[in-house]
Formats: sequence, structure tokens, C-alpha cells
Amino acid sequence: MHRIIYTILLLLSILSISGCTTFSVFRDRSSVAEGIASPAGFSKEYIKAGNFTLLTYQRFTRSSDKIDIYIEGDGRAWESKYKLSYDPTPSNPVALRLAAADPADNIAYIARPGQYSFSGLPDCDPQYWSNRRFSPEVVESIDKAIDIIKQKSGAQYLELVGFSGGGAIAVLVAAKRRDVRALRTVAGNLNTAAFCSYHHVSQLEGSINPLDVALKVAHIPQRHFVGSKDRIVPLAIAESFVQMEQDNGAKRITVVDGISHNGDWQRRWRDLLEIQPL
Repeated sequence: MHRIIYTILLLLSILSISGCTTFSVFRDRSSVAEGIASPAGFSKEYIKAGNFTLLTYQRFTRSSDKIDIYIEGDGRAWESKYKLSYDPTPSNPVALRLAAADPADNIAYIARPGQYSFSGLPDCDPQYWSNRRFSPEVVESIDKAIDIIKQKSGAQYLELVGFSGGGAIAVLVAAKRRDVRALRTVAGNLNTAAFCSYHHVSQLEGSINPLDVALKVAHIPQRHFVGSKDRIVPLAIAESFVQMEQDNGAKRITVVDGISHNGDWQRRWRDLLEIQPL
């Protein structure tokens, strides 16, 4: 009950303090997403999956046994190190940019809970873009959305791509499924305990650490891209994950020179897709 009350108070705070500004910011961020998705031939669809309603973009051009699923990062989960955001919708949806750059026939993009809400106001408890961002119920929701999209596309297999926190979700979803043919992460948060320690912040209570399922997904071909200038999710995070998978030579990691965490991954993406998962 206290969570519901907290959410209501948050909504009232948004309306009373931010007023029209909140809706303006939401429209601006939504317009950025539309400006990326529409020219790439994506159709927009909200999917009710588990506890959440998720924004998706989909493009099916011809029958194929495979579909590429892109999962967005954490977005603007925090305004600062100590202030939680009113709206986690990303101002720079990197995963959507990657999806738009992917030349594959069948592609879908999935936003995270709270992002791009249908009403323009937060539609779930803020804990789901803070401590519980990788909780079992969030993973279940993304997993169910993938089931719906997969059935619609007619595909038999998935290739998952996750950016930043979306990389954590991609790993956790892959651990539940038997139809994932490849797993790619971009600046992926693959060890949340190490990530929180690195940034000197509290651990994500209520979330699952992808490191804990590393052995469950070790059989899936993988490629983990890390920017050489990434100061948010450094190389050591990916290294700890592949070491847990017993990839002691870190053959599954590709360090991309000159790119920061939120850098121009889109420009390099087609070339990076040529690097095969192992």
C-alpha cells in the first residue's frame, strides 16, 4: 500500500511542481524516438505484459526464422546521483538507434517499465526504474512481451541486444528461454554488484544480478561491446561476467576504441554486427 501511496504522491508532485513542463519534456523525448523509428520503417505498439505496459517498435519485412530484439537502457532513471528522476524516458534512446541501424528483416525494440508511458505520466512505481529495475517482475514482463512479438513475427529464434541496463535484462531473459540463438550487449551492466561498488552507491535491493545467471547462459554465443572511453560501465564489469562464464581469455569481449557510454554507437553498429558472437 505504501508503494501505491508513494506513486500517487509522486504524480501529484509532478503535476503541481512541473506542470506543463513535464508533458513538454515527455513529448520532446517521444518525438526523438519517433524521429528515429519512423524513417527506419518501425510501427509503434504498446504491449501489456505482466505488471507493465511497454512501448515497442516493430519492423517485419519478410518471413524469417529469426527476429532481433533490442532492449533499451535505464534511460534517465536519476536526475543526479542522489535525486530520482520523475520520468525515466531516455533523451538518447541508444538501443532504438541501434535497432534502426540493423539491416535485418525482422526487428523489435522494447522500452523499459516507466519509459514512454502511454499517458505521458509515470505508470508504474518508481522503484522499477531504481532499485528494482532488474527485479523478477521486470524480467517476466520483458519476457512476456518477447513471446507476443515472436508469435506475431512468426520467428523461431531470437537474437537479443541490450544496451547498458538493457544488457542486464537481455542476460536475465536469456537465462529463462531456450530460443535465444545469440546475445549481444553494448556497454552492458553485466555485474550490478560491481557496478554499484564502482560508483559508491547502494546495491540494487530487489534486483537480480546478471552475474548470478552467467553459467546458465554460457552456452549461448555472445558478444559484449565495451567503449574504450566508458566511465559509467567500465571494461572490468564485462570482464567479471565472462570470467564467471569461464571465458578466461575474454574472447567474447570487443573493446570499441574512442566510444563513451552514450557515444555514437549507431554509426559503428553495422560493422560491429559483423563481429560474430562466440
